[in-house]
Amino acid sequence: MTSGVLLNFVAITWLLAMLPGIGQALMLRQTLANGPRVAVATIFGTVTGLVIWSAAAGAGLAAALLADPAVYRGLLLAGGGVLIVIGLRTALSAMRHPAELSAVSSGGPDIEASGPSAYLAGLATNLGNPKAGAFAVSLLPAFAGGGGFLPTLGLGILWATVTACWYLLFAFLVSRGRAFMTRPGAQRGLSGISGLVLVAIGFCVCAGAGA
Repeated sequence: MTSGVLLNFVAITWLLAMLPGIGQALMLRQTLANGPRVAVATIFGTVTGLVIWSAAAGAGLAAALLADPAVYRGLLLAGGGVLIVIGLRTALSAMRHPAELSAVSSGGPDIEASGPSAYLAGLATNLGNPKAGAFAVSLLPAFAGGGGFLPTLGLGILWATVTACWYLLFAFLVSRGRAFMTRPGAQRGLSGISGLVLVAIGFCVCAGAGA
């Protein structure tokens, strides 16, 4: 692979990571509600999902998985369900008393507030993300030039690294403004909006599974 092709691949994966969607909404929610450390755990879960998709694409399993309607529907439903649960919890937290809301944002009890839970939330969300699966199946083998498992996996690791860099930057920028965003009024609005966005995306994913 030439340096030009490699730079094109990095540019495409960076733009893909920046697109508003499941990952952005989840990172915003985790950073605001639970802080940067929990967001980092979620990011590691997300990029692990990208590596798994890449390994599956390199082994030819991703195409077979996406070609099986029943298995693919189950994957989408699982990912959509995770988003709906997280989104509902976030939206409901917006209706709490400000003191309770502040406790959540500062690391209070939350099913995604621990490292392992946040990691699994990011992993499950990514594995149920059809955008990630479509990219892995369609573009990774093309950029790898049909080189087989190792070249495809190597590009997948690069894809995961680029995505992690963007999400870390995104979480940092959000956390820098967290002093304002965690004010009761602002946090209620942001929690409500981000929660509803996650729920909406989750329902869209589930609807796509039934289509």
